[in-house]
Amino acid sequence: MKIRPAKPNDLTTLLDFEQKIIAVERPMDPTIIKDKKINYYPIKDYIDADDTEVLVAENDGKIIGSVYGQLRPRKDFFTTTHLGYIGFMYVRKQYRGQGVSQQLIKSITQWFHQQKISEIILHVYAKNPAAIRAYEKVGFKNHLIEMRLSSETNDT
Repeated sequence: MKIRPAKPNDLTTLLDFEQKIIAVERPMDPTIIKDKKINYYPIKDYIDADDTEVLVAENDGKIIGSVYGQLRPRKDFFTTTHLGYIGFMYVRKQYRGQGVSQQLIKSITQWFHQQKISEIILHVYAKNPAAIRAYEKVGFKNHLIEMRLSSETNDT
């Protein structure tokens, strides 16, 4: 397996990964994620951005996983000016449980360290225990709990 930066010609596969992520997460948050084709990420822009690194895992020339890391500014009251944010974690079903996500996280973490970033965060649905376990395996710990109150009506 090889981890490498994404290229523009990877976009079709990455857009497919994005739809697979949305399909998994939609039932976890039905009041927010519209039931039509949507996009979470401007992946094409991220591939070219200076503040974002999109990585892919490749096996025998086939892209089997993805992640992005992004430098995000912090509010003035924090001790650091920026933090790292991880998103777009996806591994093809047949490659799960083989350490692909761990390798992607390790690689994106190395990129953050090259950028002098000491804190990295990510968001994961509480109803996604497999993803939570994968992140815990590489050292992430639960830090904040986001709570939500939803009314019976949905504003559309």
